[in-house]
Amino acid sequence: MTEPTATVDPSRSAHDTQEQAIRAPLTAIGLMSGTSLDGVDAALITTDGVRVFHHGPSLTVPYDAALRARLRDILDRAASLSPDDADLLDAEQALTDVHAQAVQAVRAKAGNTPVDVIGLHGQTILHAPGRTWQIGNASRLSAATNLPVIHDFRTADVQAGGEGAPLAPLYHAALLHGHPTPAAVLNIGGVANLTLMTKSGDVLACDTGPGNALLDDWMFRHTGQPCDFSGACAAQGTVDTDRLSALLAHDFFHKPPPKSLDRLSFHQALEQISTLNVEDGAATLTAFTAAAIASTPLPEQPLHWFVCGGGRHNPTLMRMLAERLPGTVQPVETLGWDGDALEAECFGFLAVRSLRGLPLSLPATTGVPYPMPGGRLTCGGISPAGRRL
Repeated sequence: MTEPTATVDPSRSAHDTQEQAIRAPLTAIGLMSGTSLDGVDAALITTDGVRVFHHGPSLTVPYDAALRARLRDILDRAASLSPDDADLLDAEQALTDVHAQAVQAVRAKAGNTPVDVIGLHGQTILHAPGRTWQIGNASRLSAATNLPVIHDFRTADVQAGGEGAPLAPLYHAALLHGHPTPAAVLNIGGVANLTLMTKSGDVLACDTGPGNALLDDWMFRHTGQPCDFSGACAAQGTVDTDRLSALLAHDFFHKPPPKSLDRLSFHQALEQISTLNVEDGAATLTAFTAAAIASTPLPEQPLHWFVCGGGRHNPTLMRMLAERLPGTVQPVETLGWDGDALEAECFGFLAVRSLRGLPLSLPATTGVPYPMPGGRLTCGGISPAGRRL
């Protein structure tokens, strides 16, 4: 177990942080199934909810093609679905079983290290002002793993008037402590979002615009491939600057942070570029992601941009980011982090914060009126064993 740095929790007073720091750390498995609809990420982490003591093993359990198609259908119809829709419940059960497989695989990889709690984000099928909806059956997962589960991380924030997203900033801030600021962590999943830590230690965050989702959908529509592997298709194309300017004229880009998006918020972009060939379309959508990030109004320009999520595996996107952003642009691996595990680790971290009543979001990260706790505990008929939660 590595010795943690003296991380400051930006949501707490000095006295509260000191009190929290003496609480025993817990070991959590965080689970994240992102809007790219590619599978479930799982990661083990030991934390007291303020400091990170140990990063354990991580892995991804991919969705098979059939489940991915079912989830995409659910996502496309979510606005008109009721919570008791038979197709939805059937897909949720299958989704939960993949999550249970991921938990058991991480436990085996960790040599059956005792685990205190699971953080289940669930699969987002709808995110809109005043409403956020993630599916995943916490009771079924708890029963399958014999572990307590923290879930429903976003609802309290939304009900209090917040955006409900992004939720990773407090974890990013914990990891960034001690690094030169201002610095940003840029997560490029289906949607892209950033966390900015200012010179004074304040934490700001927002969704920036599309991440990989539009490009993934474009590639699947035109080639049958799930994504633009290594950015190769976009690298062969030419950005249509007129269409890019039209895409960037969307009202979202004129709004100040904090702000958030649904995976389908910019889906009309696929029709706006529909007459382009596959390479030029891929290049234009890749540039759209990069330009949207660069256009985000920030009070301070980061010296360093550390990129996580699937987007960092796309050299064409990384090159476009480097061309548009001030400061250095590097994958989070330059800090010794695992960019594929980061979001899953985050929900392990937030699960422990939830158990201890610590805020999961702040006014400057989601627009919520005050630092907001969240998450719900489900034990699925079992009694939490081991260390006191």
